[in-house]
Amino acid sequence: MARSLTVAVRKKRPTTEVPWIGALLNRDRKGVGRHKARVFDFVGAREKELRVSSSQETATLAAGCFWCLEGVYLEARGISSVVSGYMGGHVDNPTYEAVCGGRTGHAEVVQITFDPAIITFRDLLDVFFAIHDPTTLNRQGNDSGTQYRSAIYYHSDEQKQIAREVIAESAADFDAPIVTEVTEASKFYPAEDYHQNYYANHSFQPYCMFVVSPKVKKFRAKFASMKK
Repeated sequence: MARSLTVAVRKKRPTTEVPWIGALLNRDRKGVGRHKARVFDFVGAREKELRVSSSQETATLAAGCFWCLEGVYLEARGISSVVSGYMGGHVDNPTYEAVCGGRTGHAEVVQITFDPAIITFRDLLDVFFAIHDPTTLNRQGNDSGTQYRSAIYYHSDEQKQIAREVIAESAADFDAPIVTEVTEASKFYPAEDYHQNYYANHSFQPYCMFVVSPKVKKFRAKFASMKK
């Protein structure tokens, strides 16, 4: 597969003066106390920004080919990143070829960073069970092997509990038993660069057209309120 090209763009420096910096430099005209107030206002804003950042949570899911999950979740509101990778195996630094050959024990996964105030872990799982078949062991469509297993890798006891609840609630939606495994998250290995943003970069590739696109369209139709 050809690797996608990523171009770094440097942001321009702002041309306007930042007000609180100007106030600090103009000590003769402003009072020292006012300068301190401006400094503390800036610190408070920074602390608020850090609190917002710390509210982000992580979810790790496996449901066949990671291109499918990535293509869907990148369209959902409240998700800041989706990284394709590998989890659940017994080999360090696995390669795509080794994982596909079934030699490492890893599953293809996506690791999602999300804001639970906008989209909850339960929301992620509702989408998860809607866009793949959780009743086929180690298989999704024509993709067969343990690397294509259905799995939820939980990062907290709360996620574990929610996963089990959603599985129980979803059982009635399928004719066969759900075989999705619920396992504690282990070391995550990001996949090779050319796998990242794969659907966005290769939407006309045959696999994407016939396998990924229908899942993305289903998400758009069934979860329109979650779409960015």
